[in-house]
Parts: sequence; structure tokens; C-alpha cells
Amino acid sequence: MTGRNKITDAEALAYHLEPRPGKIEINASTAMATQRDLSLAYSPGVAVPCEAIAADPALAYDYTTKGNLVAVISNGTAVLGLGNLGALASKPVMEGKAVLFKRFADVNSIDIELDTEDVDAFVAAVKLMGPSFGGINLEDIKAPECFMIESQLKEAMDIPVFHDDQHGTAVICAAGLINALHISGKKIEDVKIVLNGAGAAGIACLELLKTMGARHDNCVMCDTKGVIYQGRTEGMNQWKSAHAVKTDLRTLADAMKGADVFLGVSAKGAVTPEMVSDMAENPVIFAMANPDPEITPEEAHEVRADAIVATGRSDYPNQVNNVLGFPYLFRGALDIHARAINDEMKIACAEALAELAREDVPDEVAVAYGRKLSFGRDYIIPTPFDPRLIHVIPPAVAKAGMDTGVARRPIVDMQGYANGLAARMDPTASIVQGISARARQAQARMIFAEGDDPRVLRAAVAYQRGGYGKALVVGRDDDVKAKLEAAGLADATRELEVVNAANTRHLDQYKSYLYNRLQRQGYDQQDVHRLASRDRHVFAALMLAHEHGDGLVTGATRKSAHAMRLLDHVFDIQTNKDAVGITALLHRGRIVLIGDTLVHEWPEEEDLATIAEAGARVARGLGMEPRVAFVSFSTFGYPVSERAEKMRHAPDALKARGVDFEYEGEMTVDVALNSEAAAQYPFSRLSGPANVLVVPARHSASISVKLMQEMAGATVIGPILTGIDHPVQIASTSSTSSDVMNMALLAACRIGG
Repeated sequence: MTGRNKITDAEALAYHLEPRPGKIEINASTAMATQRDLSLAYSPGVAVPCEAIAADPALAYDYTTKGNLVAVISNGTAVLGLGNLGALASKPVMEGKAVLFKRFADVNSIDIELDTEDVDAFVAAVKLMGPSFGGINLEDIKAPECFMIESQLKEAMDIPVFHDDQHGTAVICAAGLINALHISGKKIEDVKIVLNGAGAAGIACLELLKTMGARHDNCVMCDTKGVIYQGRTEGMNQWKSAHAVKTDLRTLADAMKGADVFLGVSAKGAVTPEMVSDMAENPVIFAMANPDPEITPEEAHEVRADAIVATGRSDYPNQVNNVLGFPYLFRGALDIHARAINDEMKIACAEALAELAREDVPDEVAVAYGRKLSFGRDYIIPTPFDPRLIHVIPPAVAKAGMDTGVARRPIVDMQGYANGLAARMDPTASIVQGISARARQAQARMIFAEGDDPRVLRAAVAYQRGGYGKALVVGRDDDVKAKLEAAGLADATRELEVVNAANTRHLDQYKSYLYNRLQRQGYDQQDVHRLASRDRHVFAALMLAHEHGDGLVTGATRKSAHAMRLLDHVFDIQTNKDAVGITALLHRGRIVLIGDTLVHEWPEEEDLATIAEAGARVARGLGMEPRVAFVSFSTFGYPVSERAEKMRHAPDALKARGVDFEYEGEMTVDVALNSEAAAQYPFSRLSGPANVLVVPARHSASISVKLMQEMAGATVIGPILTGIDHPVQIASTSSTSSDVMNMALLAACRIGG
């Protein structure tokens, strides 16, 4: 693994343990607050849809979750690259697959682990569960049992059954090959294809390519014993035999001579530079073994500059990543209530992916990669975070399903369907991804002021290992080392740079600077020495003020007010009228910013206008067009109250500044956020629900945020400190290591700066 993707065992275990065990949970989608709700959800109301479904089984797609529910099923006999770990040990992988379904295509998914290696028992169990699901995703089942299980289930069940280890890889491989051949000017029916790795994925890749036009006699399959040729008996089975060719070739090296395409789903080092040298002009090399490819792109390009290379890794161009396929295949199949996912639907997915890669790449995708992407040898496959995938791939899959007769409920308005897909995705995921991408591009030297706290240390390690830049930890060397070892991060002691007054050459410079600032505020040189050399918050702020770091995170061990008082010695935050704290609430696909949650205790009209401008800056920094609402307990003058006066006049103060974003007020929260409530006020200047709320005082902002966090389970990012000259972010004392990490990314991005 590269340094950018390096994680430790302790980090991986902590991720799966916190904030609660595992990666998925189930939430009710309907109200369950009253006795009437209970009567509708269960007895007696539930009898009505039961009887309707009994009379017409197709109505299960209307009255239950069946139409958007996929089971991820495994027996754990081929877990990732780890082998046969058993059903229970495969559960973290299957939960992860369920999370990917939800994240990328809004498909609900549940993992099921079956404790059997018997094919008939496995098939029988899945068949019996068929009524519950709209589709079955088989995962991590060893060959050849996976072939038998999938074949029998597809024949017996009337819902899509899809073994992703086979067909997911095949679809993405096919998409990449379409574009690689497009660049090299070759046709699939003419090229010589060599496959190394005759397992589930390899066989599926070759079968799909043959369905797309590759000629049987041009395809040579190899395994650990060499070429699979007609007449070979050693290590054969019926699935390998189906791809045996009449040839005198016996080794992979023999097969590679003059080959146009190499597909590898085998092992590290299986392909040598000599083999690549022997390939045809413009060779296509898909070295998909994980975690290490059959040959690296560097090794291949060293002997063949004209090679088009793809791997299974995210740190190389052209990643063959199954997440580009299976979520969108199932999305399209579920939305037409498909009976199956057939070859035509898989080919449609591959062709749509290939076509998408040839289009202009959105800026947010380019930022995620840290460079401008355009169709060519290093970009033949779209990236997993391309926002267009959700509304481009499923419609292509759905159309192919409709054209081939597997759709129970065809889609009439395909454009409306595509628009709906684009709208249904959770925007919060792309917001967080965008922050991460921009931070990685910034490569900021981040100062973590509280190196005596394990949460901060874990965040610092994650920041540096995540490829975001250099982590500078303020603390004592021996203390940091001991706490890293206790956290299971002993190897990080060699990676992090620990900074303190004892090991810096800049202490005299810091003290001189601080003394010039504080000498007329009652501080003598001894006071300044103690502040600069002993207080980590002040020392860290001095580092930032002297550009010995690019951003600062603190607050995890001190209440925010105390942390700000310490930082004030260097930055004058509390006396800065432009300094504002904006908190982002992420909840059920919605993002709302609330201010001021940090600085202004009781803002007046002009302060409120400043808070609105700060909220708008943060909104735009997060990729949203701001709509600001000044909220109160009154709406446009009713009820009348002196307490609401400043909220009524704040919009006038903002108007005088000539701002270029929407704003309105005063109004209650429901009018600000609920379209139906807002419809009662057609004169409102807001074109839609507000996404920035300016509240009357810091205490009401704090109450609102904490109430949403505790009662609704909202994700909180911030307060995001904005309006000061240096990128400083103050975490809360209740922050997790992930929260501290998020604040570091915000500082790196200079959100709201």
C-alpha cells in the first residue's frame, strides 16, 4: 500500500467500533409517534396491504420496501484476498457492500451470511428468502461453487441475481476496454486477448467480452499451470473447458507474444517487462490483481511507452473499481422491477460508462483527483465520485432491461427518471467528499495544537496518512510517543513531526512578536515567556502567525471560549467584528448552516448582517448557493415583540450592503425550511427553503445545534470559524477524532476565509 492509503489495524478496528459497532443501522421511514400511527403500521391497518398483495403480488413493490431492497449474501469462502474465513468473518465486508449500495445509488441493502459450504443448502436458503428482496447480490463465494450457486438461483428466482465478484469486474473491465480500443484504433473482433486468472472474475470477463464480439479463437485463457488448451486435463473443470482453444501455446509468456490485450485477475508479478515488450503495438494491459497488480504501470511504461494500463488500485490512473457498476446496475434493475440482470443490461452499463469517460469531466471530479482529467490513455474509466454516474448509468441499464423484456414495470418518462435520480442522492456525501478533495489538493501543513490528547493524535495521523499534507503536532516528544503507542499507532512516531518550545529555533522570534502585542496589556517579558513556551494554544497560534504552518486546529481539550481567549493573544478573534462561527448540520440529505454559534453573544442588526454574509461565504465554500433566513419566533411582524425587532431590521442592514445572495426575514424556522409553510407568504424573496439560518443570539444557535444533534441524530461540522486572516478552527471538547479531522480539512480548505 502507498503512504497515502496506509491504515493501521487499530484504526480499522476503531472505525468499525465507533460510534457504535458495525457500519449499518435501520431507521423507520414512516411516523411511529401515536397510537394511530401504530395502528396503521401494524394491526389492524397492516392487514389492508397484506390482502392487496395476496390478491396481486406485484403490489409488494408499492406497499413494501421490496422494490428498493437488495440482499448481500455470502458464505465467506473467498473473502477479499484473505481466502476462506467463514460466514461470520465475512460480515464486515458484506456490511461494507451494503453501505456502498446506499452511498452510491440510494439502494437499501442488508447483509446475510450463510454458514454453509454446501451448494444445495445455500441455494435453498436464498430461494426461501426471495419474497423479501428486489435483488440478490452474491459476494465472496469461491469458485467453482459460485458458478453453480448463481446459475441455479437465476433459474429458480424471478428477481435479479448477480455475483459481483464475477460480473462487476467484467462490466468495468469491458467499459475500460471499449475506450482503450477506441484510442488504439482497434476492434474487439480483431484483437488477441490474453487472460491470466481462470477464477470467477476472469471467466466472467472473458465471457462478457465474447458476448460483445471478441472471437473465441482470439482469446487465450491461462491459469497457474499455463495456457488452457483443448486436450489439457490437469486442473480443468467445465468452466475452464468452455474457453479452451486449439493452440500450441503452453505458457503465459508464449501467449503474450503479439497480444493486443492482457487481462489479469491473478497475482503480483505474474507479468514481466519482457512479456509486455512482446505485445502488439498500443498494448492494453489491465493488471487487476489486488492489492498489487501483475505489473505496475511504471514497469509497463518503462518498456512500452505506448501501453494503456489499468489496475485495481486508486493510486494509479484507470482504476477498475466495481463500485462503478453494481450500485447502478441494481438501481436500474430495481426501478423497472426487473426479473433478472441479463447480458444486455451489463453491456449497456459498460457502454454508458465508456461514453461518460469520453465527455468533459466536472470540476469537482478534477479536484478530487488533484488534476484536470480528460479522455485519453490515463483516463479511460470514470472515477467513482463522478456525480453524473447516478443519472447516466441506471437509465441505460433500465432501457436495456425494458428492450429485452425483463421489466415488470417499464419507465415511460426516461428523462424524468434521470432527473429524479439526480435529485434523490444525498448531497451531504458530495459536500464532505468535496472538502476532502480540496484539502488533498491544498497540501496544507496542519498544526494540531493539543498533542497531549489521543483523539487529536489519531486525527493528525489520519490527516498525514490520508495524503492531505504534513501534520505538525504540538506536544512533548515522550508524551506523544507514549500516547501513540497506547492508541496502537506506534509506527506513526516516525511519521509525525512533534513541535514544542524546546525543539524550535523560532522561540525568541515568537516571544518578541508576542511581547510587542501584549506589553501594553499588563504582560511583562516573563509572562510572555510562560505563554509562548508553556501554553500549546498560544505556541501553535504563534507558529501559524509566522507561517510555520498553514492551518491550526485546537479546542478538543479546552472549552471554545477558553481556547479563543488564548488564541486572542495572537489573533484578536473576540474583538474582530468580522469573526463568526458557522455550524453545518447534515441530516437526511439536507444541509443547513446556523450562525453565530461561536463569537457574537448578542448580535445587533449590523452584527446579524455580518453573520449572514459569513454564512453565505461558508455555503459557497461548500458548493451551495446561499439562501439566508433571519429566524425568530415571529414571521413578518406577527406576533409583535420588541425581542424580534432586530431580526426584522437585520435584512435592511444586509440590503444596504448590496449583497449578491438571497435573504429574507424575520420568520419562524418552519417558514424558512418548509416549502408548504413558506407558500403562505408568496411575497418572500427566497426561491426555495433556506440553507443558512441567522438566529437571534449565540445561546439560541447553540441550543438549536445541540437539539438537532441529540434528538434527530444530525451530523455536526463546526463551528466553522470565518472572517479572520488565518485559517484557525476550534473543535469542541466532545469531538471525536473524526470531528477533529473534519476541522483540519476545513482549515486546509480555508472554508469561509
